[in-house]
Amino acid sequence: MALRHCFMRDYTLTSTYDYFLPENLIAQTPAEPRDSSRMLVFDGKRTTSEGEFNKEDCDKHIHHKHFYDIVDFLKEGDVLVINNTRVLPARIFGIKEETGAKIEVLLQKRIDLTKWEIIARPTKRLKSGTIVKFNDELSGRILEVRGEGECLIEFLFEKEKDGKVVSFEEILERIGNMPLPPYIHEKLTDKERYQTVYSKIPGSSAAPTAGLHFTPEILEKLKQKGVIIAEVLLQVGLGTFRPVKEESILKHKMHSEYISVSKETAEIVSQAKREGRRVIAVGTTSMRTLESMAEKEVQNGKETYVLKPGEKDTDIFIFPPYKFKIVDCLLTNFHLPQSTLLMLISAFIGLDNVMEIYQTAIKENYRFFSFGDCCLFL
Repeated sequence: MALRHCFMRDYTLTSTYDYFLPENLIAQTPAEPRDSSRMLVFDGKRTTSEGEFNKEDCDKHIHHKHFYDIVDFLKEGDVLVINNTRVLPARIFGIKEETGAKIEVLLQKRIDLTKWEIIARPTKRLKSGTIVKFNDELSGRILEVRGEGECLIEFLFEKEKDGKVVSFEEILERIGNMPLPPYIHEKLTDKERYQTVYSKIPGSSAAPTAGLHFTPEILEKLKQKGVIIAEVLLQVGLGTFRPVKEESILKHKMHSEYISVSKETAEIVSQAKREGRRVIAVGTTSMRTLESMAEKEVQNGKETYVLKPGEKDTDIFIFPPYKFKIVDCLLTNFHLPQSTLLMLISAFIGLDNVMEIYQTAIKENYRFFSFGDCCLFL
């Protein structure tokens, strides 16, 4: 029986992207081994039909697999795009120098070698000029207090000690904690389980979690099959966990994040687009990077989009309706209700498909969010 509700939905309302998730389905620990996570594969059309939606049409395109089966769904010539960012141990604890009051700091975005945008708790104890001491080798001076706990801080430390150069990252590795999402309550015993096996460039405050399922062996099998693996960079900020508080998503302000696309990756992806080969984004961070760097190209009267190299900050906010320019397929985890990431995948495969897929996943006891299972949208 067709459900006649597609045309009645207001895609600009935050409440449109809500669903109920039993708390026991929020994954608290990562799957072991990495590639044993379950994977829901949806190979249906990326958009719903005008005016009505047929539940059975969606159901017949859903397949229940495990992540190690991904090799069966990719083919020679596909371009798999991964985000090679590495998560910093971005949660640090200090005390206010004047009073000894405890302060928690979450690194959000790097401004330069010593300045960062942070989220500090409690903010009411801070003002411009406040010194926060983290340990004997690291302090910070608050430069600006902004709204919703956000501050600008300058970190203070000896940049040379015993004839050796000291970096902020070295100190952070010693004193910092992994900034796990607020819905994860169990302590992480191995920091590397919140890193992808291909992580390279430090700078993120959260992991690109779709990539957590990969193992070196899976990557090697994909290469042997002829899948081309290309790397991009998006330094993930804590804004990825920020809920949409506005009633209308049009009023929501996305936090900007640093992205970078190399000349090599741009050429690989652009050639695939010209030849009609699939570009598969690993995670919403890779997808947002690719769509942010898309550039229109006209050859022999035919219009297409290619990928341009470069680096910049992006605050791209993707929600229905949106015409994707680069990405053909997406691997992603299950996302929070009313989140910008749920809005993004609703633009990709259709909101009704998303809601039907999520209800199926809940019924089948899939594990949700950062350490949970994943979806492959083909």
